[in-house]
Amino acid sequence: MQSAKQVAKAVIEQLPEQASWDEIMYELYAKQKIEEGLADIEAGRVIPHERVKAELLGNGD
Repeated sequence: MQSAKQVAKAVIEQLPEQASWDEIMYELYAKQKIEEGLADIEAGRVIPHERVKAELLGNGD
């Protein structure tokens, strides 16, 4: 498993040389959130689509 520093380096290396600070920060933030989401899936911390849809449409109890 790669460390956060190794993953950050890999993300930054894939960006163009002229990438701004905002672009770099966005890519790192997005990568972090994706990894957190995948970890939630692995751990079973999910909500079924039907339940979310019902709650958004006001049909949830």
